[in-house]
Amino acid sequence: MNLHWLARMTLAAVLALAATVSSGQLYPSKPIRIIVPFPPGGAVDFYARVVQEPLSEALGQPVIVDNRAGASGMIGADVVAKAPPDGYTLLLGNIASLAINVGIYPKMAYDPAKDFTPIMHTVDVNYVLVVHPSVPANSVAELVAYAKANPGKLSYGSAGSGSMPHLSTELMKALAGIDLVHVPYKGGGPMVTDLLGGSVQLAIADQANLMPHVKTGKLRALGVASPKRSAIYPELPTIAESGFAGYEATAWQGLVGPAGMPPDVVRRLNQTLAKVMALPAVRERLISGGLDPVADTPEEFGRFIRSEISKWSKIAKDVGAKAE
Repeated sequence: MNLHWLARMTLAAVLALAATVSSGQLYPSKPIRIIVPFPPGGAVDFYARVVQEPLSEALGQPVIVDNRAGASGMIGADVVAKAPPDGYTLLLGNIASLAINVGIYPKMAYDPAKDFTPIMHTVDVNYVLVVHPSVPANSVAELVAYAKANPGKLSYGSAGSGSMPHLSTELMKALAGIDLVHVPYKGGGPMVTDLLGGSVQLAIADQANLMPHVKTGKLRALGVASPKRSAIYPELPTIAESGFAGYEATAWQGLVGPAGMPPDVVRRLNQTLAKVMALPAVRERLISGGLDPVADTPEEFGRFIRSEISKWSKIAKDVGAKAE
């Protein structure tokens, strides 16, 4: 009887230990891979590189940044959607891969609202309108006037069909009544390369990607796409105050994992990343790069994703934006 009781107690202890391990108490026990579904050089990659080392130190395991570009972020996102939900393969998604694409593409390999576990809305991304120096415009009004006088002559670059730079410029086109030619790229980095060379003449994209080139005189900034002026570049007017009331294009990023992740693992990642983003050196780098830290809860981020899917699906329909 005593032996039987001891055996039962031993089994219970083993099961309790297994439950503890599976619930994430010992997480992480091996390297964590964060998939960035865009090429190096854009805002998503910038954020990943800023937090990579301090996050590795805080978790006690290497954090590997894996760039899987293509299809407006959907290739990398699909890899994560189909990965084991153990917390070792994560996605640093953004407004395109987690929201806008739903309204742009008739078919997607994953459902952003169902196939991921929300972990954190990490940052909002400030956007800016820039032109190549060859464009004879020093303000938004002058750009619009030139575009109206030269319909179809100006081309704009984006990080891909259905990306935030694509939709934000299409929204401006609709409000201004101008004709611009869209040239999609596989990410922000390649787009900026051609913008600097003059192959495309303008873009509305993230500050981190564009403002360093404005400072060197290789590009000219005309306005910011956010509803209020940038704290870093207060001299730049908003596009809205430049004659297009109601215009707003603010992107965002967020960390998710495959659906079905253990709640303790999600909580560990959320709390650790929040502490990393609160570090003065990390926070300063993010803000100086045009990223506004958010760091909300998994539940708040889940609600936010669903609301953004609804919002941008309507905008995509209103402006007639489609994947090319």
